[in-house]
Amino acid sequence: MEPYARRQSRQIILRTPKFYLFDVGVAGTLTKTIAAEERGEAFGRAFEHFMLMELAAHSSISELHYDITFWRTKTGLEVDFILADGEVAIEIKASRKVERRELHAIHAFADDHSPRSAIVVCSETRERLHEGIRVLPWRLFLEELWSGAIIG
Repeated sequence: MEPYARRQSRQIILRTPKFYLFDVGVAGTLTKTIAAEERGEAFGRAFEHFMLMELAAHSSISELHYDITFWRTKTGLEVDFILADGEVAIEIKASRKVERRELHAIHAFADDHSPRSAIVVCSETRERLHEGIRVLPWRLFLEELWSGAIIG
């Protein structure tokens, strides 16, 4: 996945892509990583990978064929997925409670690029809004994605 590079008001990383395999299970097998519980770094990586696979499938099956990129600054801010040339920003958090400090990167992206929507996908049980950022339970996010409410 290539980095998002539309405007450069911050020092962003433009030359280092991120690599994902075509399947979360294959990635876990090759890295000998098992995410047996819904917590920890291994689960977080698998959760992000799973969401990318859903986005890629949606992009293809819906025939929208939107770009999926990521945004990372040299200071370490990162937003996991930027869709359709900045139209939607998505941060993936495997936690059951997303803290304010975890929203710094997506707020920074939103301030710089004004996406149509900025979303944090997580394991919380209820949707909420935090200073313009939608915090969505992952199941609700997938329902909205596949119904065309996220991008379409």
